[in-house]
Amino acid sequence: MSKTINQTKRYSKFAPFVFAVIIALETTILIVLSHNAKNFALFNPKGPIASGQLDLIIFSAVLMLAIAIPTLMLLYFFAWKYRESNEKATYDPDTRRGIFFLLTIWGIPVLTMLVFAFVMIPATHQLDPRQHISSAHKTLTIQVVAMRWKWVFLYPEQHIATINYVQIPTDTPVKFELSADEVPMSSFWIPNLGGQLYAMTGHVNTLNLMAEKPGDYPGSSAEINGAGFSGMKFVAHADSNENFDKWVEGVKSGPNILDSSEYAKLLKPSEYNQSTLYAITQTNLFDSLLLKYNGSHNHDHMRMEAQ
Repeated sequence: MSKTINQTKRYSKFAPFVFAVIIALETTILIVLSHNAKNFALFNPKGPIASGQLDLIIFSAVLMLAIAIPTLMLLYFFAWKYRESNEKATYDPDTRRGIFFLLTIWGIPVLTMLVFAFVMIPATHQLDPRQHISSAHKTLTIQVVAMRWKWVFLYPEQHIATINYVQIPTDTPVKFELSADEVPMSSFWIPNLGGQLYAMTGHVNTLNLMAEKPGDYPGSSAEINGAGFSGMKFVAHADSNENFDKWVEGVKSGPNILDSSEYAKLLKPSEYNQSTLYAITQTNLFDSLLLKYNGSHNHDHMRMEAQ
């Protein structure tokens, strides 16, 4: 019996390390398999903003693991070495620490913070959602209105609109002007193209993104905002400039017209809405939305925030 207990104690000391190795292997397998998955969006960037954000995620994770893994190993090592049953370990809490010990304890965290700051500060400015993306193509402006529970996309220059579907040309900067109408704060997110940004009533937030490759990329509200949250999804379709122009002409010649009366119908709460395409005959719908919540005296100020 005592022999079995001793063997159990002997093997138990390796349990934390085995557990750590298993977790590391599972994480590695997940990352490798994600490249072969249909669309593991966060690790499958299709634009310069998403690529830059992924690089920051990987950098941050590697830097933190470089500190966390040795720290955890030392934690288990000290816990095992100074266990109560180890009579060979010398326990002397009153021992004075040398200068090297103090420099190590304080130097590593300070150095880590400096490295993070050196990388993150310029990256924060480069990936600012309001930062225009350099390109040979003219920036496309799309006005986004979050409703209960659907996304309305207005193309002010093309005079078209869509519900739960947005098409953009590849290699063309897109400026999304985000607002909301009669809905709680919603989080606009196309993970293949970049991070999320909020759409709020009475405000216009600007999100600049660009798709470098054709494809269909899922978009959604990234945070719960009410009963129809689960169905508040849309598709962002990226295609060539030529196909985008053809699509615009096709939408203009379609049977659906978006005017103030149709817009009022869209404001009514509805869930799991199908994609719908409209030609626009009333071009001031977005401006009317801003006036609705801010009044004419704040209108110019809100438009300046969107720039």
